[in-house]
Amino acid sequence: MVLWTDRLPVVFQRLAALGVDETDPEEVRLDKAMLTLVASLLAAMACAWVAIYLAIGLPRSAAIPFVYQICVVASLVWFARTKSIRAIRMVLLVLMLVLPFALQWSLGGFANGSAVAVWAGITPVLAYLFGVRSWVSLFAFVALLGVSGVFETTLAGSAPHIGSGVRAALFVINGAGPAIVAFLALLYFATERDRTRDALVHEHRLLEAEQARSERLLLNILPAPIAEQLRDGATTIAESQPEVTVLFADIVGFTPLAEDLGAQSLVDLLNEVFVVFDDLAEAAGLEKIKTIGDAYMVVGGLPTPRADHLSAVLELGIEMCNAISEVRTPHGEPLQLRIGIDAGPVVAGVIGRRKFSYDVWGDTVNTASRMESHGVLGRVQVTERVARAAWARFDFELRRSVVIKGKGTMTTFLLIGARPSSPAMSFDAMFDTLVGEGDDL
Repeated sequence: MVLWTDRLPVVFQRLAALGVDETDPEEVRLDKAMLTLVASLLAAMACAWVAIYLAIGLPRSAAIPFVYQICVVASLVWFARTKSIRAIRMVLLVLMLVLPFALQWSLGGFANGSAVAVWAGITPVLAYLFGVRSWVSLFAFVALLGVSGVFETTLAGSAPHIGSGVRAALFVINGAGPAIVAFLALLYFATERDRTRDALVHEHRLLEAEQARSERLLLNILPAPIAEQLRDGATTIAESQPEVTVLFADIVGFTPLAEDLGAQSLVDLLNEVFVVFDDLAEAAGLEKIKTIGDAYMVVGGLPTPRADHLSAVLELGIEMCNAISEVRTPHGEPLQLRIGIDAGPVVAGVIGRRKFSYDVWGDTVNTASRMESHGVLGRVQVTERVARAAWARFDFELRRSVVIKGKGTMTTFLLIGARPSSPAMSFDAMFDTLVGEGDDL
């Protein structure tokens, strides 16, 4: 974007940066630029008064704008070295206020001086633009104006002769000049203010975008309610949930497959599978806890409890088995899962200080993991308590007693699918029937 200041002559661009320090905030930079540009502009315009008064034979009057020019140059040199705005601001404001009145008095008052004191009238405006939020300059201008009015007759009695044509021309200059300077100063101020405001808006949008990005990253790591607690200042997050459902899934034969595939192909394959699982879990309103290698862990009923957590996780298990059957290895071979599910109490919380994570612990988690590791290729294996709790909505196949590492012999079930209608018998009746038919329990 091309700024108005970029279209200034190079010398004015340099003047704008004359007293600016790298550590100055934006508003101080604007005050300094305003001060140097306006003071330099007035000093340049003073050349006309010096020339005019010398031409009409009034060297004492010509000396007053010349003194202003010398003071401005000396002040800017000092300003460039010190970078301090307070002293130069006071000096230049006093010069802008007093010298026009001194010039008018040397010319014999309002009429003979062509109202040159009007130039002092822009000082209160410039003082405000330079960062002086005070009424002093306005009161001082009004006071000097009053003094000039009181001594107007006295001054007119000793006024030097100035031709009517010259006076008329100076009236035009003194009427238009202050308006032009004030307009240019306000234009610069408004332009720079708008630029600063636009820059702040842009920075705010970048900050919002970064915050949104950080929010998305945080929600990729933590459940939304947990992330909200961390944002609110929580340092330790731990909770017990009496009833949740835990699912573990593992890709069958992945270890030899990983040895055969290159790194990129391996990551691409895992990403393809887990993106599908993520979409299924999100659609079901379930919480993905983590992935470890080719293992995938999901929990239902955390961090927000829900009554249908068991049904939702069982349906997810069926959908995951169906989805994995459509994925092929780079060699065209189908993938299969082992899935294990258990339900019960867990402890959940956030661990770590830098690379923190949300995790769950407890016997329910360990048992669900064992259901997966001792499961059947392409099937969903569940504990007896899962089958009993979900018997009314899902059909199960009783598996013969299985020796589970760390758990001993357990009666487990394989999920068949959702029931189209209510079961013909209760879970206990089904179980007794199967036992009576000679199942080795």
